Amino acid sequence: MGDFFLSANLIRLFSRNPVTLRHRLAKNTTRIGRRFLKAFNIKISMKHPERLAELADKNYLAVANHVSYTDIIILASLENFVFITSVEMGKNVFLGSITRLGGCLFTDRKKFVSLPDEIEKFANTIKAGFKVMLFPEGTSTNGETVKEFRKSLFKVALLADCPVLPICIRYKALDGKPIDEFNRDLVYWYGDMTFAPHFMKLLGHSLSAEIDFLDPIYELEGKTRQTLSNDVYTQICDCYHQRSSPGSV
Repeated sequence: MGDFFLSANLIRLFSRNPVTLRHRLAKNTTRIGRRFLKAFNIKISMKHPERLAELADKNYLAVANHVSYTDIIILASLENFVFITSVEMGKNVFLGSITRLGGCLFTDRKKFVSLPDEIEKFANTIKAGFKVMLFPEGTSTNGETVKEFRKSLFKVALLADCPVLPICIRYKALDGKPIDEFNRDLVYWYGDMTFAPHFMKLLGHSLSAEIDFLDPIYELEGKTRQTLSNDVYTQICDCYHQRSSPGSV
């Protein structure tokens, strides 16, 4: 963790251009994320990685389900994503520092008047060449299902006129045993759980996760944030519950 804070602060010190700064912070977060996978003993398997690869030279909106802070470590290790997180998270003394040094974008879910400006800012970030990651459930969950998506931020993709990549995260095993209602709280971070105690309990365990890159959505003409949100939700939810869907293998 010390390496992350040191390297990110050095990047901030020597990067004057805000776009260059965010690119460097995102790249640094990917580097550190890969180290964290080893430190946390997290093993990941990928399905359809070619879908991620075909978007390597494109800027786009990525959308994933969300159950724990480990989602961010895993996804950050795979690509130089810029994550959208909450203003509340940014105010947390420890996690807030991480989000700022990771180049995150912030949304105030309680201040709807700021939403149009946020959408424009996030869309402009994509247009500037970034891959932006959205967790549209709005919070992490207990993993029983995929919570209904908040649709407002899907307008970001419409405004940026960019592809959308749905991603399904499924945790398969803890210490070699399937994730179930008896051990899930060691992995999933949700509700009133506080970060530090949960983090300390997870240390020392091994974790297996499966990341499925679903069908990218390239054609946005005629779509609304409602229809786009529904299309992405259906893909992710079907994958999460292992239901067959178009493009699945």
